[in-house]
Amino acid sequence: MNIYLTGVGGQGIGLLSEILLRAGDYAGLTVKGVDTHGLAQRGGMVVSHIRFGKGAYNPLIPEGEADIVAALERHEALRGMNAALKNGGALIYYNTVWQPLEVRLKGAEEVSESVISEQCQKRNIREIRVFKPDLEDVRMQNTVLLAKMDKHRLMPEVKTQHYCQAMADLLSGAALEKNLALFEAERL
Repeated sequence: MNIYLTGVGGQGIGLLSEILLRAGDYAGLTVKGVDTHGLAQRGGMVVSHIRFGKGAYNPLIPEGEADIVAALERHEALRGMNAALKNGGALIYYNTVWQPLEVRLKGAEEVSESVISEQCQKRNIREIRVFKPDLEDVRMQNTVLLAKMDKHRLMPEVKTQHYCQAMADLLSGAALEKNLALFEAERL
């Protein structure tokens, strides 16, 4: 299984990627991953490639071979879907916009939900929109997205406890408690 994660610097793609890698490992899967964590400035594009399974020798997903694209922003959802997602795959994205520079400068249109939905329908892609209007901390959008990945069983071999174990490895104290509580509430 190939998962392509994309977002904007500062949204938590690095943490989400590491949670998925560790959860896959806890599930007993062979896991490979690579990302641009640390290379993108806040506001720049961030991408992670994660591959699960015995055939995962190289962490890079070939173009158009991702089973899942998980995005933390609408523009990146469209970009990731067009660059990486295979026909018949799944697109899960946090339905928000962190306006890219070209949109702010009026050189491009803001990507709408309908544009994404039309492309998903044409390519038989399962579309899952995620949004929590009362989210207190936008830095936790990645946890909401992760919870919905679990709820929709996008990675059937990885169980809820594997995600929780991975979060416990990477977070502590109040941050762990808040993320676990949000994960539990949103996956139901």
